[in-house]
Amino acid sequence: MTTDDRMPADRIPARRTPDRPEPGRIHDAALRADPSRVTAQLFVPGEEMGGSRSRAAEVVERVLLLDERDVERIAREIDGDFAAHDADLTTVLAHHADVIGSHLDDGSVLSVARRHVLGASFTAEFAVEGAALCNPSAVEHPDQSGLESGQVRLAVSVRAIGEGHISSIGFAEAIVGPGREWRFEERARPLVRATIAEGRWTLAHLRSAVEHGEGLDEIASALLSVLPSSFTSTDLEAAIVGLPHELTMRPENHRRLDGLRQLVSSAYEARFPADSALCQRILMPVSVEEHHGMEDARFVKVAGADGATEYRATYTAYDGHRIAPRLITSPDLREFTIHRFTGDAAHNKGMALFPRAVGGRQLALSRTGGESLSLAESPDGLDWWIVGPVHTPVHGWEVIQSGNCGSPIETPDGWLVLVHGVGPMRVYSLGALLLDLDDPAAVIASTATPLMSPGPEWHAGYVPNVIYSCGGTIVDGVLWVPIGIGDARIGVYSIEVDELLASMR
Repeated sequence: MTTDDRMPADRIPARRTPDRPEPGRIHDAALRADPSRVTAQLFVPGEEMGGSRSRAAEVVERVLLLDERDVERIAREIDGDFAAHDADLTTVLAHHADVIGSHLDDGSVLSVARRHVLGASFTAEFAVEGAALCNPSAVEHPDQSGLESGQVRLAVSVRAIGEGHISSIGFAEAIVGPGREWRFEERARPLVRATIAEGRWTLAHLRSAVEHGEGLDEIASALLSVLPSSFTSTDLEAAIVGLPHELTMRPENHRRLDGLRQLVSSAYEARFPADSALCQRILMPVSVEEHHGMEDARFVKVAGADGATEYRATYTAYDGHRIAPRLITSPDLREFTIHRFTGDAAHNKGMALFPRAVGGRQLALSRTGGESLSLAESPDGLDWWIVGPVHTPVHGWEVIQSGNCGSPIETPDGWLVLVHGVGPMRVYSLGALLLDLDDPAAVIASTATPLMSPGPEWHAGYVPNVIYSCGGTIVDGVLWVPIGIGDARIGVYSIEVDELLASMR
């Protein structure tokens, strides 16, 4: 399946005047879910689908009893059938064999082929977008080489949904221009895994996380008093060992210590090989708090006070019961740091960061009450609190709820904010707000009618009647918006910024 599957080129109904053409249109370029994009994961028979009893010991025993000639044949078949799916399959299988090594007798010596088969017996392929591909955001690509005049390369983040509705953050690449053209570049294979390392905390951030969580009890206070100002999960374990035995052995503190371990381990770093293409990289759930999915990344290129820029994104971590926004930072979209937000603004889906400080303040848009847009502020980009409301649903197409569709985009006229509205029959449509540049809590103008709504040709989908985006970008006066359609595929919408602003009231 190619990445340039064609979709009908439809014009979007919009207000017209005799001297103004339709302001927006859908382009032919599209991405569809590709089930062949897989990654190898640890698989323990008996624990899948909520099973409570591992059958690892029995499987290990059967592998050990296989005739060596059969083992060598099976190992060759594994390489022949699966090596093309994974650039590092041998290393992955060896690691999985190590993970399951506790079931081997002490002193067991396995041939290379048997070790290979043992690892494969505890490995399964996971199709990262086997169920759906949706909810993209677009930002300037870090590599602008090899382009023609008038072209810009974009990095497009995507929500990849696989088996069990597990979401990961993937990437595609697109070229815009010259003119009103968008082309998705071919997505390379195989997918490449990140190397995961411990994340680093500050003492102040942990204190804030604890205070906004279960509170500063005796065990948390004791740890905060001995931890260094900057630390990792390894440092936390050392601090726990150093606590008084009488404190750590209390039954009520066992659960609390496990909770603090989980809290600190939720921060981590993910690094991809330098020779990997952006479209090969996939951020998959690592921490317990996101093991049911990393959803709806909203990427933005952020400028600091010193002029330096970095990529940041918010995403929704889902553990199967609760959701929470999380932060991604990256200098180059190859090395990523993942951390948690704290504060009263860090409990809802759909945070979107401003691309620069406004009046010396770090700002974000946040959803409140599950239905309205509010402004949030942070002193450090991690601890967020609600400043006040920005927009509540007023139109019929957003009568159920409203939310942002990505980070605000700066224009000379104000902050342009893409929004989604949910109307009758749970129809998701896209509109826009224009916020004051100096006071983003003030709405200057908005679209009274949607820019895009799912017409009859877009009724069907994994989730029907949905158009959604996690962020667009402006190139040469044109707003480009990659859109998720029915939680099943990705299309592209564009509109002249001047035409859009003229249509807002």
